[in-house]
Amino acid sequence: MYAIIKAGGKQYTVAENDVISVNKLAVNDGDKFEIKEVLLVNSDGNISLGSPFVEGASVECEAIRQYRGKKIRGYTYKPKKDEHKHYGHRQDLTEVKINKINL
Repeated sequence: MYAIIKAGGKQYTVAENDVISVNKLAVNDGDKFEIKEVLLVNSDGNISLGSPFVEGASVECEAIRQYRGKKIRGYTYKPKKDEHKHYGHRQDLTEVKINKINL
């Protein structure tokens, strides 16, 4: 059984006991919560497709930790103008364990 969920503005394919990293969620470490934005559920070949979400479907999750992702370094410049700039970015992430998919 697997599901496609929407979390942190992105879509993820998840199964039970998966651990995924999503954009930062407003939960504390160890908190259990439920994601109700389920787009698709495949249960032994029976596909439930939502428009946009599957009614009555949810995914029970547990927040493992909050952390910051790998640093991304960038560089911009304008030729012949002596203008250049270095920048960096680290995304705030939440590591989430999928406990159960409910249909």
